[in-house]
Amino acid sequence: MSTTPRIAFLASQTSDAQAALQTLSARHGQCEPDEADVLCALGGDGFMLQTLHRHGSLGKPVFGMKLGTVGFLMNQYRTEELLERLAAAEPAVLHPLEMVAQTESGATVGSLAYNEVSLLRQTRQAAHLSIELNGKLRLDELIADGVMVATAAGSTAYNYSAHGPILPLGANVVALTPIAAFRPRRWRGALLKADTEVRFRVLDPYKRPVSATADSHEVRDVVEVMIRESRERTVRLLFDAEHNLEERILSEQFEA
Repeated sequence: MSTTPRIAFLASQTSDAQAALQTLSARHGQCEPDEADVLCALGGDGFMLQTLHRHGSLGKPVFGMKLGTVGFLMNQYRTEELLERLAAAEPAVLHPLEMVAQTESGATVGSLAYNEVSLLRQTRQAAHLSIELNGKLRLDELIADGVMVATAAGSTAYNYSAHGPILPLGANVVALTPIAAFRPRRWRGALLKADTEVRFRVLDPYKRPVSATADSHEVRDVVEVMIRESRERTVRLLFDAEHNLEERILSEQFEA
């Protein structure tokens, strides 16, 4: 990154984020994302995920500032010393999950997920799923509201709410977490090596339809879903040194 980086400021539609966009772009200038040295996302975690999905292929580092409800992936919002913060920021390299879903109609839908891929029942009836890991059947029938595969960065979000484990960055593992499992009743999920290929098959897709969601991209009426970590796509999030992502993940595990 150059001494004076070219910054593309991106903001959610909230009034606070739009006001911050005007203030910061007036002070530091504004450029298009593909011409920038760094992207500065103004909003909450949801907007950060939108930014990564929209601009992640550019390979530009992203520095987020919290101007939303949830800001686990964001830094504190301050207008002063932004250039100094960018120069001193610590990077966290994230690998998203790749989802390939097959639907009842025969369509194949692919998507990326930086937090998690979740399979959820579409009706009042529980989903019936089988789970294969690297081509080997590991669970012939899971009866549950659903199941998910979560990254380390996403492990404190939906995964944690479903009683899944919080994962440290750099551990090269993902969490396989059931959602309200009925059978096997005591199965709490598994920790998997990040390069594991996970395949879910919907055992009764017509009577018990299931949807698959990669972050916010939902595919309905799936019959089979394959998930694996992408090694081709990486993103770099930038964090203030005193409160980096690794420290946040660690702190989450000691909160009362």
